[in-house]
Amino acid sequence: MTDVDKTQLKSPQGTAYSVTGSGDNIVLIHGVGLNLGMWGGQSVTLSSQYQVICYDMLGHGKSKQPSKSASLKEYALQLKELLDSLEITKTSIVGFSMGGLVARAFALHYPDYLDSLVILNSVFNRTEEQRTGIQARTKEVAIKGPSANVDAAIKRWFSEEYAASSSAQINEVRNTVLSNDHLGYLTTYRLFASEDNYLADQISNIKVPTMVMTGELDPGSTPQMALDMGNLIENSQIVVLADQRHMMPMESPKLVNEKLLNFFDIVYLSQPNSEEVI
Repeated sequence: MTDVDKTQLKSPQGTAYSVTGSGDNIVLIHGVGLNLGMWGGQSVTLSSQYQVICYDMLGHGKSKQPSKSASLKEYALQLKELLDSLEITKTSIVGFSMGGLVARAFALHYPDYLDSLVILNSVFNRTEEQRTGIQARTKEVAIKGPSANVDAAIKRWFSEEYAASSSAQINEVRNTVLSNDHLGYLTTYRLFASEDNYLADQISNIKVPTMVMTGELDPGSTPQMALDMGNLIENSQIVVLADQRHMMPMESPKLVNEKLLNFFDIVYLSQPNSEEVI
């Protein structure tokens, strides 16, 4: 079966996913309102050395809807069931934004599956001001659905220069967000808004090699959050990419990929790349 064929598959549990490349496994988890398509820049590069699994979270893309009372554990269980259906017993996980919360939950609930963990542009221990802002946006989503704050989100996610020069990709991101099911999007957004401290008192139980990375200019997933989270994980490194905003995996894939490859080379090959880019 070719990699193209594999992208058409679904797991028995109703999770849309793609598999490319071969070797040690890396799972990529997208953020709220997006889908597995956000990882194009990473999948192409990583799949030259690894088997890369991308999937649509509950309530997103072509995957099934979450239950009305879904918790982060239900999102973590979705990934466990996908891995079991693929007969994957060990993997590294890269979680972006909301995907970072899911990755953290997975690491705490199903640690035996993990080789390593990467948390990208993800939230932790919001300030009261940040919490007030996300709660207000959640109320807007409850009324208007995905269209409530998509344009404001895009302004937070991308630099003005990138948005001006990449209108086609910006429009694709906007359309992806707008295409989400109202209830599935709202359920996920509520978790994103409320669960930044999910099992925070247990984060130190994560023992696998971990990289916590964000952008210097990310207003929602700040460098301070990365520092606070990383300091709780014994075997971790904290990376802040200069001049980068929230959607840096899409806006600056080369920078992000260099960091990822260096990290996974250490995890799997014990041969770090000679050049680091911050």
